[in-house]
Amino acid sequence: MADKNDKVPENVSGKFYVDNSCVPCNDCLEEAPQLLKYTDDESKVYFHRQPANPEEAIAARKAKEICPVEAIGDDGE
Repeated sequence: MADKNDKVPENVSGKFYVDNSCVPCNDCLEEAPQLLKYTDDESKVYFHRQPANPEEAIAARKAKEICPVEAIGDDGE
């Protein structure tokens, strides 16, 4: 389960975030490429923007569901 107290610093503020348990497997990027990016050193993924419409919110939830290490959370601020 993602920890909102251990977020990847690059995440934008909002409901969805990636925490530091991320292992950049690329699965979430396939679900929500419009919302997620790799950090500059490609060691983690982060939300570079929050969902702006229902379709993007669905994509973010799918990315969360597919994450093999449960590094994506939806209880952020």
